[in-house]
Amino acid sequence: MDFQLTDDQRALRAGVRELLVRRFGRERLRAAVDPPRIGMGDAAKDHKGGHMDQEGREGRAVPGSLVPGGLDRVLWRELGEAGFFALRLPEARGGVGLGLPEAVLAFEEAGRALLPGPLVATHLAAGDVPGAATGECVVAAVDGTLVEWLDAADVVRGDVTGAVAMRSVDPLTPLHRVPRPSSPDPVAALLTAAEQLGSAARTCDLAVQHARTREQFGQPIGAFQAVKHLCSEMLVRVEVARAAVYAAAVTADPLDIAAARLLADEAAQLGARDCLQVHGGMGFTWESDVHLHLKRAWSRARRGQGAAQAEEALAEDLSAPAPGPAVRPGT
Repeated sequence: MDFQLTDDQRALRAGVRELLVRRFGRERLRAAVDPPRIGMGDAAKDHKGGHMDQEGREGRAVPGSLVPGGLDRVLWRELGEAGFFALRLPEARGGVGLGLPEAVLAFEEAGRALLPGPLVATHLAAGDVPGAATGECVVAAVDGTLVEWLDAADVVRGDVTGAVAMRSVDPLTPLHRVPRPSSPDPVAALLTAAEQLGSAARTCDLAVQHARTREQFGQPIGAFQAVKHLCSEMLVRVEVARAAVYAAAVTADPLDIAAARLLADEAAQLGARDCLQVHGGMGFTWESDVHLHLKRAWSRARRGQGAAQAEEALAEDLSAPAPGPAVRPGT
C-alpha cells in the first residue's frame, strides 16, 4: 500500500495553505488577538467601553474593528466557498466528494495557521445543517464537557442546558462547560489531531528558523548541542505524529485514531514548550506567536477523547485476551 501523498492531495494542501496565508496570515492573527485601538485624544475622554492598552493608557476599540475572540464571518464564508467544510460531502449533495485523508490535510493547515472558530463542528455538520457546507452557518457542538464558540454559533449540536462560560487560556477559543458530556466522535478526534499536528509542525519550523538566525557568542544558537537536541526532538515528535495521523485517516479505525490523537497532542504541547525554550525570553513575550500555539494546543487537548481517554482505549485493547485458535466443526 502506498502511503505517499498523491499529486492532487499535495495540490489541495498547497491550496489551503495559500488561502490561509492570504486571508489569515500573521498580521490577521495578531489583529484578531490584539484589535486596533484609537489614541488618547478627544475620543478617549469618553470612557464608555474604555480599556487599558498594554502600556496602561486608556482608549477605546475602533468602531467596526475586530474584537478579541470574534469570529470573522467573511473568512468563514470564504472557507465555505473553497470547499473546506464540504470536503467529504458527496458531489451529488453539492460537496467536493473527497475523503477523510483529504480532510486531515486541510485541518493540518488550519492548525498550522491557528485558524480560529468551530471548524470541526461545522465540517461535521455539512450535509445535515443547512448552510454549514457553504460557510453561511456557523455550527458549534458539545465535545466532551466543553463547547467552543457557543455565543458565536448559529446552530449548536448537543445539549447545552446549564452551560457556563469559562475563562479560556486561548484568546481565540471562547469556552463554555456543560454538565452532561457528549459521546466521543472518532472523526472529530482525528480532525483535532490533524490540527495539533499542523501546530506542532509550525512550532518546529519557528524554532529552527530562530536557531538559525539568532546569534550568541558570535555564532547562531543552533550550533549549540542543547538547542540542536531540542529541535531534533521536536522534529521526531512531529514526524511520528504525522505517520499516525495519516495512517488513521486511511484506516479510520478507532484505535488508530486514539493513538494518533495521543501522539499529536503530545507533539503540539511539548513542541510549543520546546519552541519557547529555543526562543528564550523572547518566546514568553506577548508579541511572539509561540505562546499562542501553546495555548491553542492546551485548549484542543481538552476536547473529547483526549489523552486520558485515548490511553484507556489503547490499554484496554492491549490487555484484551487474544482470540483462541479457530475450531473446525467435528474436531
